[in-house]
Amino acid sequence: MNENAAGRTSYQIRGTTVIAVRRDHEVAMAGDGQVTVGDVIMKHGAKKIRTLYHDQVLAGFAGAVADALTLFEKFEGYLEKYNGNLRRAAVELTKEWRTDRMLRRLDAWLIVANREELLVLSGDGDVIEPDGNVVAIGSGGGYAQSAAKAMLKHTQLSALDVAKESMEIAAELCIYTNHMITAYQLGETTADVV
Repeated sequence: MNENAAGRTSYQIRGTTVIAVRRDHEVAMAGDGQVTVGDVIMKHGAKKIRTLYHDQVLAGFAGAVADALTLFEKFEGYLEKYNGNLRRAAVELTKEWRTDRMLRRLDAWLIVANREELLVLSGDGDVIEPDGNVVAIGSGGGYAQSAAKAMLKHTQLSALDVAKESMEIAAELCIYTNHMITAYQLGETTADVV
């Protein structure tokens, strides 16, 4: 429980693990469904990832749901404006997010990906491209990312299977992550919901 600037008591919303994995010509993203408020699980089956820009981009979030949905909408507008250029849309979104009076209050992290790039975006103006082919955010992100890196190094599993298996491992370790996993994959032509 936290006290906000107006002196009202608010509960910190926790819980989320989202991972993106790229292997060969595929990229997959998976997220759990748990939403935790204080010490209560409020929802088991939240959808924290989605496809954008004609099913050519995956996006996932950690943080406040309404804030993330606002950011997804803005990001999709930038994707349209820049004809699907992921990096340009990400830079423009984070510039606006960091400088706009209303947007800079939004509390979320985003992972955005297409078949060529994985990026992490924050309200501090960060556009981070990971060194490898995996990135994760949220409370169980470290667990999922570690598992995915090991699987990419020591198995031939597909990007989708690595993403799903790493989420299962994170759910076993992180109390804010559950086993109700949603996964999407971008392949040669379209996005598949799994």
